[in-house]
Amino acid sequence: MKLLRGLGRRKLTLRARVAAFSALGVALAVVVVSLAGWWLMHERMYENLDRQLRADTAEAARAATPAEALRTLRGADQLPGTWSDDDLPVEIRRLLRLAGLPPPVVVRFLDSGGHVVSTSAGDAWLGPVTSPAARVAADGTGQDVDDVELGDETVYRVSTAPRPGGAVQVASRVIGIEGTLDDLRVLLTWVGLAGAALAGLVGSGVARASLRPVHQLTGAVETVAETQDLDSSIPVSGHDEIARLATAVNHLLTALAASKAAQQQLVQDAGHELRTPLTSLRTNVELLTYAEQQRASGRSLAADDRARLLRDLGIQAEELTTLTTELVELAAENTDPEPFGPLDLADVVHGAVIRARARWPQVVFAVTAAPAPLTGQPGGLSRVVLNLLDNAAKWSPPGGTVRVALSTRDGNADLTVADEGPGIDEQDRPKVFERFYRATAARSMPGSGLGLAIVAQIVGTHAGRVVAGAAEGGGAELRVRLPLDRFS
Repeated sequence: MKLLRGLGRRKLTLRARVAAFSALGVALAVVVVSLAGWWLMHERMYENLDRQLRADTAEAARAATPAEALRTLRGADQLPGTWSDDDLPVEIRRLLRLAGLPPPVVVRFLDSGGHVVSTSAGDAWLGPVTSPAARVAADGTGQDVDDVELGDETVYRVSTAPRPGGAVQVASRVIGIEGTLDDLRVLLTWVGLAGAALAGLVGSGVARASLRPVHQLTGAVETVAETQDLDSSIPVSGHDEIARLATAVNHLLTALAASKAAQQQLVQDAGHELRTPLTSLRTNVELLTYAEQQRASGRSLAADDRARLLRDLGIQAEELTTLTTELVELAAENTDPEPFGPLDLADVVHGAVIRARARWPQVVFAVTAAPAPLTGQPGGLSRVVLNLLDNAAKWSPPGGTVRVALSTRDGNADLTVADEGPGIDEQDRPKVFERFYRATAARSMPGSGLGLAIVAQIVGTHAGRVVAGAAEGGGAELRVRLPLDRFS
């Protein structure tokens, strides 16, 4: 775990991390397999030894003397040549001096008290009789298998079985088995190290091959970032995760290109639309300035003309303010969308009607709204309703009625706003939701041509649609349809 945390803290590349974790995984697998192989060999060798010991002990129990029993048994292993080295434990070196080399097999008889009554050569290597072996001799039943350890070396494995008058012990030398296991441990250690090194090479190769598509994708994205060419696309091959990522990046580039195009179009349209009121505003200001300069020569602007110019300035300033506000709202919808949340569209309609009545006191608003719960943008939908009400009130005659109806049908919320104005010509209806579009009949009316464009944009964000038609009384009727469960 410390190694994993260390790899996480260091700022390694993705290829280095994949290679390191791959190598670590393979190395752990090699270590686990090596340990399992050594443990399996250890268990199998001692299992075979114990089976042979039980058979030898049963054979020795039928002999009259340890020497007779020893003649029927065979040596268990071969004594390693390194047993004369000075690095052996002190106990073993002492016994080597006193008793000589340990024989392959030692047989000794015990009386019922657990004492040695006769033994073959090498009895000194076995040491005193253990308590479990003495109980076998005293009870005359059972069997005990134990190890004789001197220092950190296991020298003999001793099997004790009952015989008439006591018990017999057969000790088989296991020094050769332990030597074999030690050799196997060393071999497996080197195999593990070699496997770990090989795992590092394999992990590096796997990381290089696996991450080649990622590097290609990264290079393509960096090229797009450097050239700012959002119309380019990244090649996609296959159906794996990298292909899905490349497809997602292409979708992102398409969305960015569309956003950039919309931004450029908005700037161009805004520049075009702002130029007209600014030019008119500048002309009127220059006329007033010129009139003030002419007052010194006795020529002054007529009061009616001055009042008309000031009135035009106020109207143009108000139109410029409205246009600027709607441009900001339109840009905000593109760059910083409002989060969606649960709401009742009927509450939004009632709130917008209250604001519209304060802004258009000369118009009557007749409202019929049924509950319409859905998930949407409260501020955006409020702007939709208010823009529709403002548009209807602007075209309604004084004392006219704007009819607002909200109902639900077939899983949709239907909002209808109808006025008693002149209506919209059939050829203009598909275009009234375009930015800055103004029908011929509307060009003499105040407005920017953005109100219904904002409505269409917000409704589209909610997966709905808005259409223009004719009201029963001859005015315009705008209908908005929003799905109730689209975002819930």
